[in-house]
Amino acid sequence: MLRILLVDDDIRLRELLTRYLSEQGFAVTAVQDGRAMDKALSRAAYDFLILDIMLPGEDGLSLCRRLRADGRYIPLLMLTARGDESDRIVGLDLGADDYLAKPFNPRELVARINAILRRQRPPPEKKLRFGRYELDIHERTLTADGVPVDLTTAEFDLLRVFATHPRQPLSRDILMQLARGRDHMPFDRSIDVRISRLRRLLEDDPAKPRFIQTLWGFGYVFNPGDAE
Repeated sequence: MLRILLVDDDIRLRELLTRYLSEQGFAVTAVQDGRAMDKALSRAAYDFLILDIMLPGEDGLSLCRRLRADGRYIPLLMLTARGDESDRIVGLDLGADDYLAKPFNPRELVARINAILRRQRPPPEKKLRFGRYELDIHERTLTADGVPVDLTTAEFDLLRVFATHPRQPLSRDILMQLARGRDHMPFDRSIDVRISRLRRLLEDDPAKPRFIQTLWGFGYVFNPGDAE
């Protein structure tokens, strides 16, 4: 089920869109401002973001700019007031994927969401390469210069998440959610144990990791470098 985060300070619109999008098969989380958006993004992984421009505190344009500057490339549609052409142009320049002027038909919103996802969905890659390693997603194998590397199921799932989200900062909770779905407890620190083992397997110097790097106070980021 596609997970959508909706950010709009209009409670009636939030309730309307939450109900309608849920009926269309989406899992929707609705919040009222940028602070609540940041909290939601730190706690869960989302597939799509609907962001109103006119928000209390930090406005939608500033939030869009900050998200893109932080390397968060979640598909994003901005809601604008009708006639605010300059805001729509600025939003697209800042990295929004599309915009929709209020008031709008919810059916058009769903059509635009699906169109953005079709454009952004990359062709499925069977093999991902980093350094001297090759990760085969379909066969669930890892090789180093053609030699198989033994991984547990949990270690493979974690490495798959890293390899398919290169250079994207990921918190521990999001890593666990992407690797294991909902089958984990909040603040589960077993992720650190698996990362330590992956570093011992992958890194020339685990104390100075090249691929799996720590973001102190947040989580980790995977840096594949240039495939060799």
